[in-house]
Amino acid sequence: MKRKILIVDDEKSMRNMLKILFEKEDFEVNTAENGEVALKLISEKNYDIILSDIRMDKISGMDLLKEIKNQNYFPQVILMTAYASTEMAVEALKLGAADYIIKPFDVNELLHRVHSAIEKRSLFEENLELKTELSKGEGFEGIIGNNPKMIEIYSLIQRISLASATVLIEGESGTGKELIARAIHNNSLRKGKPFISVNCGGLPETLLESELFGYAKGAFTGAYSSKRGLFDVAEGGSLFLDEIGDMTPLMQTKLLRAIQERKFRPVGSTVEHSVDVRLITATNKNLLALVKDGFFREDLYYRVNVIKIEIPPLRERKDDIPLLIKHFAEKYSSLLKKPMPQILKETVEILESYDFPGNVRELENIVERAIALDQRGVFSPELLPGSVKNFSEKEIKEEYSETIPEEGFSFYRAVDDFEVKLIKKALELEKGNMTKAARRLGISYRSLRHLVNTKHREKFKKIKMENV
Repeated sequence: MKRKILIVDDEKSMRNMLKILFEKEDFEVNTAENGEVALKLISEKNYDIILSDIRMDKISGMDLLKEIKNQNYFPQVILMTAYASTEMAVEALKLGAADYIIKPFDVNELLHRVHSAIEKRSLFEENLELKTELSKGEGFEGIIGNNPKMIEIYSLIQRISLASATVLIEGESGTGKELIARAIHNNSLRKGKPFISVNCGGLPETLLESELFGYAKGAFTGAYSSKRGLFDVAEGGSLFLDEIGDMTPLMQTKLLRAIQERKFRPVGSTVEHSVDVRLITATNKNLLALVKDGFFREDLYYRVNVIKIEIPPLRERKDDIPLLIKHFAEKYSSLLKKPMPQILKETVEILESYDFPGNVRELENIVERAIALDQRGVFSPELLPGSVKNFSEKEIKEEYSETIPEEGFSFYRAVDDFEVKLIKKALELEKGNMTKAARRLGISYRSLRHLVNTKHREKFKKIKMENV
């Protein structure tokens, strides 16, 4: 889709020259000889770029800029002038101009500034779309979460979706790697084409080769007819290879050839097939460590790791837990044809204190179980598995239990040690954030600051903290 630019200048020769220049750059170009005509055109069409002279009769470029900022959309405005001054440049930028250029200007410099403004416009549109999605409380493309780390991932998905580069998604089991892969596909130009998913760790080598590349009739016993491989089925779309780190060395070699040459040969066939797919891979392992240990081909690693997305485990984005609980409760209440239960605060607090080794998938299973067992319309702690309910209590008992020796001991020192351990644990869970740690401990920020900075100052000197 062509970007739209409006050129506003009272000099006809300048308008004509710029019109020819930007049409060659594949812009949709409109021109206006003054501010009044420009405002009329702006009311009729959404422009990406407005390139305007400052000194014009009646409505100046500065006045035009002020009017544009009152519109419901936000084009990038670049002002031009032959009468430059520092004060005018500062005022223009304060009013929201994207840039400011002095006549006579170098054409290449103008083009560079316009294209930079287009990039800013694209980022603005991207952020606006993200905010719209997130304001619905549904995360992005079915991925639930408003944690800053997740929002960075949403932004990255939008930036990379239009490219065809291979993507490597790394994350623990249950973090939602396939959801991320689908989001990349659904935001790409391939979204009308197939999205095919295969778990490389769930198939033996011979079967995986047949699944990916297909086979010819008679290739092996039982091959009574030819079968298309998933590379063929995904033609024009995206192929998602989950748990790529579990591939055998032979399959790694064959996959590398398919990526490099964009061709493959079905099992038992002499005919090569060309392939046009976007390859998205995922793993719950550290691929670079596997490369160093000789279990994964280095050349294949660099082929699949053109763009990397790292999904944080649920324990690193616990602020998303309430949103996820609500989402899954709504989902399974609807599936089981039950009313949405009341979610008790105590239930959420227990789940927020749990470490979730199974990540989002484990939380989903916990909520599904609770909805299935619930008979009162209340999601209470009693509906949680014992392993979750006892987690915090067990952790404290194991880490902080003390035996009282016959000869006695210092009660107040033991209390202080216990206090320090609790604070350290809370700070560790909250990545050093004092405000969140205080909330987790159930005390005020001021009280926690006193304990850390005054009472136990020596024991917290080497701990990195925020908001101290």
